[in-house]
Order: sequence, then structure tokens, then C-alpha cells
Amino acid sequence: MSRRRHLRPEEEELWRQVASKTERLHPERKLKPDDFVTTPAPKPRRKATFENAQLIPAPKPSKSTTSLSLSPSIADHVSGQPVQMHRKSFDQMKRGKLRPEAKIDLHGMTLDRAHPVLMRFILSARSQGKRLVLVVTGKGKARDDGGPIPVRFGVLRHQVPQWLSMPPLSSAILQVSQAHLRHGGGGAYYVYLRKLR
Repeated sequence: MSRRRHLRPEEEELWRQVASKTERLHPERKLKPDDFVTTPAPKPRRKATFENAQLIPAPKPSKSTTSLSLSPSIADHVSGQPVQMHRKSFDQMKRGKLRPEAKIDLHGMTLDRAHPVLMRFILSARSQGKRLVLVVTGKGKARDDGGPIPVRFGVLRHQVPQWLSMPPLSSAILQVSQAHLRHGGGGAYYVYLRKLR
């Protein structure tokens, strides 16, 4: 069954012009009113003005501000690494039973200053035959002022594991792990170095 399509006003006018100049195929048949399809007149649209605009209230800020980070925490990232060193030594290190042979404190340094200092420290500790060193980054300051672009909490704490996983340091390092509470906890890393050959 076919549906009738309603004609637009300009199509309806064109149809009337064509129909007035043609001969009827069956002149004996009477015309019915629904033979000419008419369309209802479109409703006039209201212009949007400032007076008839509806105000949508802005969402109220919540009292407790929670930040949502889709990236895994640095502790999860470091602890997710497979254990490369002897398992018993790793467990002792995680419990804070092994004493670091050297320590570097990167507190207050910028990224530009901290990177070469860290590289020099790790490579010289390995050349001296040291196995376990402690890298203190600090937990970081809360610097996020609520702007549209979030600021990482503890820039050095997030950057140091990445530096340690890239050459030339990656070839000197066997394992990186978050330090035990007695050696700095979340603000420090144990770095277990490879033996010299």
C-alpha cells in the first residue's frame, strides 16, 4: 500500500499549473477533494530572544573535591613490574631489611636539574660496585589550583621511574621498587643495580 506524500506549497502550485494544462484520462470520473493533496500550513516559529530564553542552572560544586585519574598510580606501576632479582633478596628489600649502600635526595630540584644528577649518581654507584641505592624524590606538593589543566602531584616522584626505565640507566638497573616506610615510603625508591662484569 502506498502512502501519500504531502506536497510543499511550491510543489502544490506547480501541480496545479500542470493539472490545468492537461487533459483528463477519464473525464467521466468525478474529482474527489482528496485527489489534491494539501499540506497544512507550517506553524510559525518563535524567534529566540533574550526575554523568552530559559536559564539552565549551573551544577552546584560538590563540597568534597575528588580528582579522577585514569592513569595507574605510580606505586601500582612500579609494583607491577616483574621481579628480576633473587626473590628472597627482593622480599627483604620490600620489608626494609636491606640497608641502602648510597642515597641521593632530589628534594626541591627541578626536572632539568634532577635528571643529570640522578644519571651521574646511578652510574657512579654501579661503577663503585654498589648494589642497593636509595633515590629520595619526596611526595610532592599540592600545586593544583583548580584550573582546567590538572597538575600532577609530585612531578619528580612520577618522572624518576620513567628515567630509570630508559637508556642508559635501564642497562645498569635490575629492579626498582617503592621504598619501605623506614626509608621514605611513597617518597623514595629502592634501585637495585646489576653486578659489574
